[in-house]
Amino acid sequence: MTTFMQKKETVERKWYVIDAEGVSLGRVATKVAGILRGKHKPTYTPHVDCGDYVIVINAAKVNLTGSKLTDKMYYNHSGYPGGLRERNAQEMIEKYPEEMMERAIKGMLPKGRLGRQMYKKLFVYADENHNHQAQKPIEMKVL
Repeated sequence: MTTFMQKKETVERKWYVIDAEGVSLGRVATKVAGILRGKHKPTYTPHVDCGDYVIVINAAKVNLTGSKLTDKMYYNHSGYPGGLRERNAQEMIEKYPEEMMERAIKGMLPKGRLGRQMYKKLFVYADENHNHQAQKPIEMKVL
């Protein structure tokens, strides 16, 4: 008996929609990262992108516990001297809720070619409107 290794040609992908309203940022991110990697499937193969597509809605209504709204910082650097830009989570959730969710999920994916390929299957929206109804996404709950 040998271990099953899935080939990229035989992967069957589904679409899932996850509502992030009132759920902790980390819980949503771990659930989504697992689906993007394909860890919820019995045919999971670590070196193959066997994950599914994920649509995250209501990213602006995600919950942050404790004093993370004021204490958690997000950093960007332009590459020039003095080009460090820092924002706290309060500013990110008000102005850039999609980027905040994407950063949390991207940090949980593998680094390199495979992780970038998985990241392309993620779609994040600040409100409940999305334009992927034609794919008939399956609703998935995060506890």
